[in-house]
Amino acid sequence: MMKAAIVGFGTISIVHIDAIASNPGMELVAICDINEELAAKVPAGVKFYTDYKKMCEEVKPDVVHNLLPHYLHYPVTKELVEMGFNVFCEKPIALNTKEAEQFCALEKAHPEVKIGVCLQNRMNETTEELKKIIESGEYGKIIGIRGFVPWRRDKTYYDAQPWRGKWKYAGGGSMINQSLHTLDLLYFLGGDIAKLHAVVGQTNEYPEVEVEGDIIARLEFANGANGLFFATNNNWTNESVQIRVAMEKGIFHIEDNTLYKIEADSSRTVICKAPKLEGIKFYYGASHTRLVARFYEAVKNNTDDYIHISEGAMIVKLMDSIFRSSNTGRLVEV
Repeated sequence: MMKAAIVGFGTISIVHIDAIASNPGMELVAICDINEELAAKVPAGVKFYTDYKKMCEEVKPDVVHNLLPHYLHYPVTKELVEMGFNVFCEKPIALNTKEAEQFCALEKAHPEVKIGVCLQNRMNETTEELKKIIESGEYGKIIGIRGFVPWRRDKTYYDAQPWRGKWKYAGGGSMINQSLHTLDLLYFLGGDIAKLHAVVGQTNEYPEVEVEGDIIARLEFANGANGLFFATNNNWTNESVQIRVAMEKGIFHIEDNTLYKIEADSSRTVICKAPKLEGIKFYYGASHTRLVARFYEAVKNNTDDYIHISEGAMIVKLMDSIFRSSNTGRLVEV
């Protein structure tokens, strides 16, 4: 039985707790949070700590899940890695490119431990099937790809955890907190992005929220494909993420956890469906359990079969490029 521990008992922790519980070879042994009142909500049999170093020294987990606010992902992971613990880190790995490069250097400096990144939507069945279709070459080259994230985050979302609305702690808004996974899938499916031109803004009316809520970016891929990325936190509700890939001989579309082939008459043929996440977060990807299991297997068998820091760093660089383009009003190289 492999032992798991969690640092940061916030909103996302329930997803990780469920993923750990769903894997029979894992056991959650401890949770750490600076809010002592959360001790009452810890699952039965799980120890509670307010000091993550003390927790790790006492329970000696095989993997520590870093679920802290964004600005603590790199520094806390660095401390844990230097203590000799494997870390599974929530996205984003860093607030900016400089910190992401420091994270990559940390990984190279400590080959004795593993650092995984939580980009679970790469393991959605729809994503995996579309990736296979693209790589098969059956439908030719990609000529266009787009990703839409029409979500809503109202004032109560920022009031619940004010760090979410501050550049210093969150590193951004809609892009880094909600639509990062979709931007990652455009890169994962379409390949390297060479240039982009973007506009970033905020159309809500909450003066205390500093970070952006709306992004539109035109992407130029290294392979010649054109791309479009649109995300907002100011929709009237949370709707399904949409990803469409146009190839020379076919068009494919992901929506509502389903992969479709778009026929010549614009009708849709179902290729495959992926499980949905239960509850109000139905519009999230539901592959945390598979991704967590993959990382634990890599730790157990000492393999490299997991999502590495370098992959998480690429998305941070893309986000920085989007902000740079918006600030300058120009097409920029990534």
